[in-house]
Amino acid sequence: MTSIRQRKGIKNAEVSEDYAAQEENVKLEHKLPSGCASRRLWKALSFTLGGTIALCAGLLTSVYLATLHENDLWFSNIKEVEREISFRTECGLYYSYYKQMLQAPTVMQGLHGLMYDNKTESMRTINLLQRMNIYQEVFLSILYRVLPIQKYLEPVYFYIYTLFGLQAIYVAALYTTSWLLSGTWLSGLLAASWYVTNRIDTTRVEFTVPLRENWALPFFAVQIAAVTYFLRPNLQPLSERLALLAVFVSTFLFSLTWQFNQFVVLLQALVLFTLDSLDLLPALKASRLYGVQIAGLLLVCALQFLNSMILGSLLISFNLSVLTARRLQKNLKTGNFLNRLGKLLLHLFVVLCLTLFLNNIIKKTLNLKSDEHIFKFLKAKFGFGATRDFDANLYLCEEAFGLLPLDTFERLSDTLLFYAYMFVLCITASAALAGALHNLSDSASQQSTGSVGKGAVSLKPDAAYNLAHTVLFGLLALSTMRMKYLWTSHMCVFASFGLCSPETWELLLKAVRLYNPKRLCVMRFSVPMLTLLYVSYKFWPGVMAELSELREFYDPDTVELMNWINSNTPRTAVFAGSMQLLAGVKLCTGRTLTNHPHFEDSSLRERTKAVYQIYAKRPAEHVHALLRSFGTDYVILEDSICYERRHRPGCRLRDLLDLANGHMMDGPVQNDPDLKLADHPRFCEEIKRDLPPYTTFFTRVFRNKTFHVYKLSRNK
Repeated sequence: MTSIRQRKGIKNAEVSEDYAAQEENVKLEHKLPSGCASRRLWKALSFTLGGTIALCAGLLTSVYLATLHENDLWFSNIKEVEREISFRTECGLYYSYYKQMLQAPTVMQGLHGLMYDNKTESMRTINLLQRMNIYQEVFLSILYRVLPIQKYLEPVYFYIYTLFGLQAIYVAALYTTSWLLSGTWLSGLLAASWYVTNRIDTTRVEFTVPLRENWALPFFAVQIAAVTYFLRPNLQPLSERLALLAVFVSTFLFSLTWQFNQFVVLLQALVLFTLDSLDLLPALKASRLYGVQIAGLLLVCALQFLNSMILGSLLISFNLSVLTARRLQKNLKTGNFLNRLGKLLLHLFVVLCLTLFLNNIIKKTLNLKSDEHIFKFLKAKFGFGATRDFDANLYLCEEAFGLLPLDTFERLSDTLLFYAYMFVLCITASAALAGALHNLSDSASQQSTGSVGKGAVSLKPDAAYNLAHTVLFGLLALSTMRMKYLWTSHMCVFASFGLCSPETWELLLKAVRLYNPKRLCVMRFSVPMLTLLYVSYKFWPGVMAELSELREFYDPDTVELMNWINSNTPRTAVFAGSMQLLAGVKLCTGRTLTNHPHFEDSSLRERTKAVYQIYAKRPAEHVHALLRSFGTDYVILEDSICYERRHRPGCRLRDLLDLANGHMMDGPVQNDPDLKLADHPRFCEEIKRDLPPYTTFFTRVFRNKTFHVYKLSRNK
C-alpha cells in the first residue's frame, strides 16, 4: 500500500540523472498545480481509485467464473449425486473429505476419522492429513459449522463460492504486482483484462473446482506480489519486515494447499539464486527469502505429521546448500570479470554437489520413495533413455504432461498478450544481460542495493526478479502443459507492466534516439490504453455470448452406477477399478476403495498397478487373487478403458500394462523384439463372455452402456 507513495518519492543515488528528470516529468500527478498538499491529494485519490478498481476487477472475475460454472452444468438445478459426479477424478476425492467432516457428529470425531482413515485404501489405516493436502477442506467444514449460514447456503455452494472467491484474490494480486512494477494502476487493469480474455489458458477453475492448484495459485500470486514489494530498493525497515511476513504467510498457505508446492518453490529459489549470483538483487534479501521458503515448508511439514515428500524435497536441500556455500565462499563477488566468472562457476558446482549429497543422505536415512515416480517421469521425458515403468509412462502418455501445444500461442496472440509479452521480454532481458555483464566486470557493483547495471541501462531488483521468474516458469510451461497456468497468469502481469513502465520506454526510445520526457509519457499511457480498448472492443461480445450460453450436466450411466451401488451393496463393501472412477465412488457412496488418484505414495502406486491388471492379459485366477489380496468385494470395468481410443497406440492404458508385463501390444504398433505373446486373453474382454473359469471367480451384478460391475467370489 505505502509502496506506491514511497516509489514516487525515491531519489536513489544510483539512478541516472536522465531517469530522475523523467520521474519529474512523466508522473501524472506532477501535471497538477505544484505543492506538496496537491501531490499528496493526487496520490491519495489515485491510490483509492486504483484500489477500488482492483477490488472490482477481482469480484467481477469471481462472479464471471461462477456464472460460467453454473451455466455449463446448470448446477443449481441438478441432483446432489450429479453435482458430486461433476467433481471429476481427484476433485471428487478431495471434496469427499469436506463432506466427511460435515457428516461427522463433531469436529473432533471428523478429525479423528481423517487421521485414522480405513476407507480410502482398503485393509490400511492412513493419516489423510499427513498424506494429502486437505487442510482447506477441514478449515471450510469447521467454518461452515460455526457460521450461521446452514439455513441459507448448502455446503456444496459454500465450498465452490469460497474457491471462486479466491479467484478475486488471485486477480487482485496480479493487478497489484503489475501496479507495483510499473507505478500506475493502469497496468493492473490491463493485466486483469488479459487474465479474463485469455481465460482458457490462465485458469480452469470453472470446470475443476476442488483441484489443488485452484486453492494454491491465488496464494502464490499474493506471494509474488509480496516478493516484488520486498525487493524494491530503499524500503523502510518496518515495511521490509511486513513484506517478509506477507511472503512467509503466502508461501505457507501455498505450500499447505498443493502437493507440488516444493517443485514450484524450488524454481523460485533457482530464480533467486541466479539473480543473486549475477548481482541483480541484494544478497541479504535473497538470503532472507531462502530462509522464509525453508520456514514455510517446514511448518507445512509439521502440520502434515512430518510428511516424507517434504522432508526429502530438493528445495530444502538446495536452500541449505546455497546458504552453506555462501558461508564457505565469502569473497564470491570480488575481482575482475574472469576471476568472478571462475568463482561463479565454482560456486554453482559447490551448490549442486552439496544439494545432491544432502538430498541423497536425507532420502537414504528416512528411506523416502514418495517422489521417485516424478524423477522417473522427468528422466524419460527429457530423453535420458526409454522406460517401461508403468508409473512414468502413465504421466508421459497424458496430454497434460506433454509439450505446450502451438495453438496456445495463437490464442494468446489474438488478445495481443503474446506480442506485448515478447516485446517487453526482449527489452528487459537485454537490460538484465547488460546489467549482469556490467556487474561481473566491476567488483564495485557488489555494493549496489538499488538499480542494477549503472549508466544508461537500469533494471531494478523487483523487475529483474519478475523477468527471471517469467523466463523460468515459461520454460516449465513449454515442457509441461499442465504447468502453463503458473506462466500465463504471470504473462499478463509482465506484459502489462512493460507497456506501462517508464524504464521500458526509456530504453526503447533512447535506443532509437527519440527520447524525451513528454514522448515517454505519451507512450507509457497511450499504448496500454489503446491495447485495453482493443481487447475490450474485440472480446466483450464474446464474453457476453459465453455468459448467455446455457448447458446442462448429463452423465446418466455414471448416475445409474452410483445409485445402484448405494441401493444394492453394503456400506462396508470394497470396490476396485480405475483411480478416476473410484474417487467418484467414494464421494457419492462412501464405499471403501482399493486405490485412488492421489499418486504421491509408492505403495499406492504398486497397488494401483496391481488393480489395473483387470485391463491386462492375465488369467482369471491371477486377477481374482490380486483383487482379493486388497479385500475387494466388487470390481468395476469400464468399456472406455478396455476399448480405449482416446490415446494413440502405445499410450493406451492396456498398452502400458502390456509393456510393463513384457507382453506384445495389440494393433498396429511397433513392438520391441524382447516382448512376448501373452499366454492369456485380455481380462476385461474375456470376462464379458461369461465362460469358465471367469464365472467361477466373478459374477456380473450390474451393467449399462459404460460400466460392468462384478462381484468376487470368496473362494481362494
